[in-house]
This record gives sequence, structure tokens and C-alpha cells, in this order.
Amino acid sequence: MSSLVDHDVFQQRINQFLKQQLEQLVVNDDKLHKAMSYGLLIGGKRIRPYLVYITGEALGVSLDDLDGIAGALECIHAYSLLHDDLPAMDDDDLRRGKPTCHKAFDEATAILAGDALQTLAFDIIANHNFSDAVKPKQIKLIQQLVTASGYQGMCGGQALDLAATDKKINLEQLEVLHSLKTGALLKASVLMAAECATNITEQEKKSFQEYAQHIGLAYQVQDDIIDITSSEEQLGKPSGSDLAANKSTYPALLGLQGAQQKAENLFQQALQALARLPYNTQSLAEFATFIIKRSH
Repeated sequence: MSSLVDHDVFQQRINQFLKQQLEQLVVNDDKLHKAMSYGLLIGGKRIRPYLVYITGEALGVSLDDLDGIAGALECIHAYSLLHDDLPAMDDDDLRRGKPTCHKAFDEATAILAGDALQTLAFDIIANHNFSDAVKPKQIKLIQQLVTASGYQGMCGGQALDLAATDKKINLEQLEVLHSLKTGALLKASVLMAAECATNITEQEKKSFQEYAQHIGLAYQVQDDIIDITSSEEQLGKPSGSDLAANKSTYPALLGLQGAQQKAENLFQQALQALARLPYNTQSLAEFATFIIKRSH
């Protein structure tokens, strides 16, 4: 990750914020509440919140404002993992080295926990104590979250992914799939943080968007690479799972070396987008480096 110190600080910050959100809920069903907590607080790199914080930091947005965005995006991400792991989807038994939610509880509870985390995300954006400068933008932030997480974003991408299983799809189709399934939330992490800035221009927003699109796709290319190059211990789940599920991947279409070159090209395009911005974007550049250098 870019600055490890900064990442640790932001990770602690978002974890504390998420715990507070769960603690504020009136507990009607203890089992469901525990499953939500399990799914949301089980761990992870908190990549999307970190991207929110470093984008906002570059633009001078207050951390208090960024908390609401980072928390909402992580709730969406957590809900998607709970549902992705289900037998009807990817049928995974392990997540981050621990039993998946439906294994730790049961399938019905995992479904409900995902549903509840999804609605918690919108609750956070709707009710977060944003500053006076950001409050008028809450509807816009909700719209961005809807686009990123719904049919036009993550859910649509997951549907394309399921439809592509056991089928050959071309590179263009694979890029559309992953720009929605994985890239949409990463892009929202940048764009929702940028939306909170006071003096940002439309051209600058466009450069941030280009950066986010490139790293979002690079993230998935690297994910496909490490699925076949890393061990189960490193991944916290079975390695080669995409290959076993007969999914189209970048290494399958381009070869391992071709996929690695694809990731490098996207990385360079991301840096070019940052170079057009008049802000200190070093953390964002370092984040892009992390995306294509990570091994799990």
C-alpha cells in the first residue's frame, strides 16, 4: 500500500467508524446483527476506504466528511462478498482465511446480512453529519453510490460474470464485465471523494475518473494474475479458483506475460491521468503501484 503509516491510520479510522455504525443499530435479531458484524469487520485491506481518504486528502476534503463515503462503500463491498461467496454464486468456503458468512452462520442469514449491509450503506450517506459544504451534495453522492453498486455497476458486472462462466468471451467483453463488477466501486471511491471538493473543475474530475477507470481495471487484471501465481495461504482462499470455475480471465486470453503487460499499460495510463492534475497526488500514484505489485 502507499504509505503504510497512513494506511494503518486510515484502516483504524474506518474500522472504528464501521463499528460505531453497527453499535448504533437497535438489535432486533442478535444472530443477524452478529452476521453483519462478521461480514463487515472480518478484516481485509480496506482498499476502497483508503482510496476515498487519499483522494479526499489530495483535494483538502475533511476526514469527517470522507468517513461517511468510505463507510458506505465498504458496506456495499462487504455485502457483495457475502453474496458472492454463496453456493448460488461462487460457492466459497473461505474468505480472508476464515469461514465465509454462510459457513459461519447459514445461507439465509448470510443473504439477510448482505441485504442489511447494503441498506446500511445508503443509510450512512443519507444520515451522516456532513459539513455544510457537502450537505447539498448528498443526493449526488447517493446517485453515485446507486450507479456504482446496482445494475449499471457491480451487480450488472456480477451478472455478466455468471453468464460468462463456461463460455469464451473476448477481451472487450471481459473489460466491460470487470469495469462494472470490480471497477465501479473503485471508481466511485475516487469520484465520491472528489465530489466533496469545493473548487474542483469538471476537467479535473475527468482526470480523476480516468485514473480510477485505469486502476479499477488494473486491479482485476492483477487479481487474475495472482489467482494463478499465489498460494492458498497468501490468498486466504483456494488458488486457481477462477481456472477451476472455467472463467475467462486476462491470463487465459492474453497469456501470463500478456496479462502482466496489460497491467503495466493500465498503470502507466493511470499515472498520465494524475500528471494532468494540479494537486499532490503522490499517494494516488503509490496506490496505483500497489495495485499492480500486490501478490494477494
